[in-house]
Amino acid sequence: MTVSERILAVLPLTWMDAAAVALLLAVWAGYQWYADYGGAARPRLGREMDRFVREWMERMVERDNRMVDVNVLRNLIRSSQFFASTTMLILGALVALMGYAERAASVMAELPFAQQVSQRLWEIKVLVLLLIFVYGFFKFSWSIRQFGFSSILVGAVRKPPANASECAVDIERAGVVLSFANRNFNQGLRAYYFGVAALTWFLHPALMMLVTLAVLYVLHQREFRSRTLEVLRRT
Repeated sequence: MTVSERILAVLPLTWMDAAAVALLLAVWAGYQWYADYGGAARPRLGREMDRFVREWMERMVERDNRMVDVNVLRNLIRSSQFFASTTMLILGALVALMGYAERAASVMAELPFAQQVSQRLWEIKVLVLLLIFVYGFFKFSWSIRQFGFSSILVGAVRKPPANASECAVDIERAGVVLSFANRNFNQGLRAYYFGVAALTWFLHPALMMLVTLAVLYVLHQREFRSRTLEVLRRT
């Protein structure tokens, strides 16, 4: 008996269920590497925003009054805090749903085209959603800390020097930490996108596979082919 057959023997998953989960994980991990860590020189939103972050830091060191920079960082932190708190509410709802698995499964089974599943498989589906949003929470909470570190770095920069190159190390350090924070925030948002795909698993695994590919298409269009990217690349 192969490893996959042993897993299917322990878990109440059909081959289609297993294929849907495997596709979700493979697409998510593959796209995340491609969008955030791939070495291709193709224009992307993350890379363009990193360039503007560096330009922002270069302008920041020239300002004597840095309240504008503090307010921008405050808004970035609030965005991460909003999604982190929203994720906690979603996790609480999913944990509560685990206690009503049998009733929820019977209600869902009455929907058109919904797959009839056992209570155990229903609980597994809820658990997958829990893991997705736990991952998103950790990403958002880490981005909050990194934005906080960035605000400290901004406060630690000296007053405007005669030559901005004297602050090159400070510019580089703050820019890199801000880029890390933006990347973690984006990865947390992707958890929401793929969470939507996982949500359709409650109806049918085939629908989950279709929505996973649709999410991949939407993310790729927005990060590599959007009009926003075209505007950011204009000189």
